[in-house]
Amino acid sequence: MRSMNTMILATVRYTVKEGKREEFYRKAVELGIDAASRGEAGNLKYEFYYPVDSENDLCLLEIWADAEAQKQHGNTAHYRLLSGLKQEYVEKVQIQSYSVCENR
Repeated sequence: MRSMNTMILATVRYTVKEGKREEFYRKAVELGIDAASRGEAGNLKYEFYYPVDSENDLCLLEIWADAEAQKQHGNTAHYRLLSGLKQEYVEKVQIQSYSVCENR
């Protein structure tokens, strides 16, 4: 019998203030937010990318081993750093979260 692991996949779309997308992304990388998130226990993917349909949006794809790992992510210092950057640069945040079952 196969065991099932329920992962969390989240997509985040940041609508950044006009002309500030590159600066927002650069600061997130300089602060090590992406690298620290990738290094967390239970993180399987944490990648920023630019959507083709907007010059002011920045997207993030996150995959977590389980809901507890994602929850712990929200308690980290680098998550608080990102929250501060969002206050400075971001006008709107859209988050979609999915439970994904992986057959093993």
